[in-house]
Amino acid sequence: METIKIGLIGLGTVGAGVLEIISDPENQAKIENTIGRKLAVKTIVVHNPNKPRPVDTTGINVTTDVDEIVKDPEISIVVEVMGAIHPANEIIEELLQAGKNVVTANKDLIASNGPKLSALANANGCDLMYEASVAGGIPILRTITNSFTADQILEVKGIVNGTTNYILTQMREKQWSYDHALKRAQELGFAEADPTNDVAGIDAAYKMIILSLFAFGTQIKLSEFNVSGIENITDQDVKQAGQWGYVIKLMGVAKLVNEKLFVEVAPTLVAKSHPMAVVDNENNAVMVTGAAVGDTLFYGPGAGGLPTANSVLSDITSEAKNITLQTTGKSFNSYQHERQLADPADVKYSYYLAMTMPDVSGQMLAFTTLMTKVGASFERIEQTNREDKLADVAVITHAMTNQQLAELKQLVAESETLKLDAAYKVLPS
Repeated sequence: METIKIGLIGLGTVGAGVLEIISDPENQAKIENTIGRKLAVKTIVVHNPNKPRPVDTTGINVTTDVDEIVKDPEISIVVEVMGAIHPANEIIEELLQAGKNVVTANKDLIASNGPKLSALANANGCDLMYEASVAGGIPILRTITNSFTADQILEVKGIVNGTTNYILTQMREKQWSYDHALKRAQELGFAEADPTNDVAGIDAAYKMIILSLFAFGTQIKLSEFNVSGIENITDQDVKQAGQWGYVIKLMGVAKLVNEKLFVEVAPTLVAKSHPMAVVDNENNAVMVTGAAVGDTLFYGPGAGGLPTANSVLSDITSEAKNITLQTTGKSFNSYQHERQLADPADVKYSYYLAMTMPDVSGQMLAFTTLMTKVGASFERIEQTNREDKLADVAVITHAMTNQQLAELKQLVAESETLKLDAAYKVLPS
């Protein structure tokens, strides 16, 4: 039986997972039965070949020289799991120009340069696949491409960052502070020493860029939509949300509003009755809403070496089939549709507002007056008095536009006594 040779760039958590899955005899047998070919890792590029590894590399060429993959005519599939945009971008460009088929889990790179790299792959008659770049072990990109071909997607929303979901779960279930939960996430390896990309929502935003491209055919930039993280969520916010029947999640959303595209990543109150509310710890979930099929939910581990490696293997086996059938050179995602971004005046949500104001008469009237000025109203409100003669006020508004919210924030900022501590949208039930 013919063997398809693979090059691996990076042998960290995901790279080791890929090698472990490929090397397992039972997995090998299933792969051979499925694609009619054997898979074998021939060369691995790492920074330090002498570093102890959690997987067996016996019989594999471990090197620091990328050229040993680029210039090897036996290697037809290259897996890039080194991370970061540079030098991964330059290495992948070199591989594609050499006619190598590339599989990557690099969400930052795909969100930034995916269309350009895909065009380069097409020009050289090879493939670029990146299923593992979104939602770890959930095969969401291939599902959107293959299963929603005839259905118009109206919305894609989800919990696509395991680190923030773990932190918020611990804040709710164990009443931990944000700092305590973050520290524990770092100890468990869910969060990096510098967790900024995760907790500031950037990682989730990259994934929503990729999901938007697949669902709506539109490439957007990180600078073109609102991205908010979880750094300012307090235990009081979590407690108040729970008392009102909600949990707080960092949600990404991409949806059509009057045929225009709205994209956002932000903390969101989710009703406990909603399927997304029970997605906890490092797990991810993506809900796709189609015009014909309605809501479909995809759930699974969003982080970890083996779940992500499993998605990488899905791409490898798909690529092996393309090589066998001689059908390489087609885009992983060929859907393109230019859309304008939605007008903030057309995007409506209810919002949870956390306010601080002096515990004296007239302050609630002042806030209500500002709400009236922007044409908004509230559904429920609760005030908690503090010992320092201030009051914490929590509000859930009726549906209001992004533009109304921006105007309200500006008016509150101009007030001498009112302070808006947080404004989180509420996911419709």
